[in-house]
Amino acid sequence: MPTVEGPFSSIDVDEWTLRADLVIVGLGIAGACAALEAQRAGAEVLVLERAGAGGGASAWSQGQFYLGGGTAVQQACGYDDSRDEMYRFLRAVTTTQEEDKLRTFCDESVHHFDWLEAQGVPFAREAYRHKAVYTRTGEGLLMTGNEKAWPFRDQAAPIPRGHQVSGEGEISGGNVAMKAILGTVESEDVPVLYEANVIGLVQDDQGRIVGVKVRRDGADSFVQARVGVMLAAGSFNLNTDVTSEHMPLFEQYGKPLGEPTNDGAGLLLGRTVGVAEHGMQGLIATASIYPPEDLIKGIVVNAEGRRFVAEDVYHGRMSHHIARQTDAKAFLVLDEEIFGYPQHGSHTFLDAYETIEEMEAALGVPAGALAATLEQYNADMESGDDAEFHKHPDWHKVLTAPYAVFEISVPRSDYHWMSLGGLVTDADGRALNDHGEVIPGLYAAGACTNHLAQDGDEYASGMSLAAGSLFGRRAGAHAAAAVNA
Repeated sequence: MPTVEGPFSSIDVDEWTLRADLVIVGLGIAGACAALEAQRAGAEVLVLERAGAGGGASAWSQGQFYLGGGTAVQQACGYDDSRDEMYRFLRAVTTTQEEDKLRTFCDESVHHFDWLEAQGVPFAREAYRHKAVYTRTGEGLLMTGNEKAWPFRDQAAPIPRGHQVSGEGEISGGNVAMKAILGTVESEDVPVLYEANVIGLVQDDQGRIVGVKVRRDGADSFVQARVGVMLAAGSFNLNTDVTSEHMPLFEQYGKPLGEPTNDGAGLLLGRTVGVAEHGMQGLIATASIYPPEDLIKGIVVNAEGRRFVAEDVYHGRMSHHIARQTDAKAFLVLDEEIFGYPQHGSHTFLDAYETIEEMEAALGVPAGALAATLEQYNADMESGDDAEFHKHPDWHKVLTAPYAVFEISVPRSDYHWMSLGGLVTDADGRALNDHGEVIPGLYAAGACTNHLAQDGDEYASGMSLAAGSLFGRRAGAHAAAAVNA
């Protein structure tokens, strides 16, 4: 677990060994983007990175940015989007109360896309028009959320906004993105100290954050922040003390996404000075049933033999609903025509069954329950209307014997997850306390802050990288404005 102390009083600081206007804790995508924006606006910046190199978990991601409103990629692929259409969808699918941040995210999306490309992050002008979690075939745009799922397709035009970083043969799209951004950080001579572990915040007698305590090469020192400190230290995914408290099911059975420094240091530093937290139980977990996309034509049932969600929803929404079933248990039922193995996630293939009665007995569901589910489902498929869950007609199919079943339960599958809760900030990245008041001199952005999506049922792939980089830039700009005020 991370070493976090303090807060320390500035009165007790004998010497500031280094000084900067804005001290940024962490060099993942949020910290890097903040550093560039602040330095370009005239602020003296210093980044303190605990690891031996920048990139953080962003470099290991699939490299998707959820952006819209009419980006150059969307236009080139023939999609007519607008900031209002993007807002309509996100307002429909999320329950966030941070209206100003949601609106800002949509309003600044196109400009932010252009900014990312200007740093060298590549996006091909080609769309992937099938159902996938991510692509490795070069396309720069795909649908990564619930845009086409009911009821959202009736509330906003179903437009793809998952901007996939290009780079065939690379480790990941995130690696390509961070190479470009970190290359810009280096070329613009942004000061960075590596293997610099921030272990505490420093406050003055008015409660303003004025610096940090750093442990480097076995020695402790203090770094002054004339305008502010920005926490961009990543998620708490690997902090078992926090995850076991807030997300015990996935802490026990799932696999957290991240790297060793995703231990909640940013969250714990914020706690020492009273930063509010929100959505700490929220997470996005995935062990997708697709691709192959034909598997969406099957049905997903629980331990009672009943459907509980439309099978065409975003994989995070599916996982969210599975986790809320009895014993977090679920099964994917297919027939011979659409049978295949899910390419992502290690779901357990149970067997093939010649009759529904044989299948019910093997799965341990109540006798007759699955038969009734299939009878109603097939009748709906023949009528062209999934009356219960409104699965999109693209995935309609009557299911006939013989059947095949995968168990997709949380305890029996390989669910990977990341947290969505964290420190509360305003649209300028300023940290807020439990009363909604700004904590002077403290900013935060990226995975140590709470996301716009509150849980996997609200999430779309790419929202983390997009929001982390966009709000990181805004925090950097706000801090620089204070320098010039």
